[in-house]
Amino acid sequence: MRRLIVVLALAVVGCGPQVDLKKSLQVTDILGGYYDAGVVDGRNKIVPSITFTIHKNTSSSIHPLQLTVYFRQLPLPGSTPADGKTESDWQDVFVQNVEFHGDTTEPLTVRPKVGYTGDPPQTRADMLKNTHFQDVRVHIFAKHSSSQWSEIGVYDLPRQLLTPQH
Repeated sequence: MRRLIVVLALAVVGCGPQVDLKKSLQVTDILGGYYDAGVVDGRNKIVPSITFTIHKNTSSSIHPLQLTVYFRQLPLPGSTPADGKTESDWQDVFVQNVEFHGDTTEPLTVRPKVGYTGDPPQTRADMLKNTHFQDVRVHIFAKHSSSQWSEIGVYDLPRQLLTPQH
């Protein structure tokens, strides 16, 4: 009997009110660009990078909160993709547990492993000016408990070089 009560109590906790993440969460304090990843295998490397905080405007508990951050390449200016898509998947990064401190998270920095490389003497700043450089759009999705994934933010990364202190 005691075991049944514990199971029922856990079931009630897991069936709490659903929170509309799109309405309850706001992505703020965004800093984006291309992180100077240094020299990798003898080549200069930069990777897309985004730093942001999430603010919640609800008194409901949103724990655990998970994020998936999609980095997608945009087509080169003046080109028309053969498949008609405006973006192509590049890489996504999963953030398993986002903690709130009050109503706001600490700044979260997300970077994929993929990036752009260039042979020296091309500098990392020169890479951003290359005619074959494809801009990147970031889509931020959130999920709480058993809810569905909700897109809470979209951001086009500016062509700026971020130094290691960012």
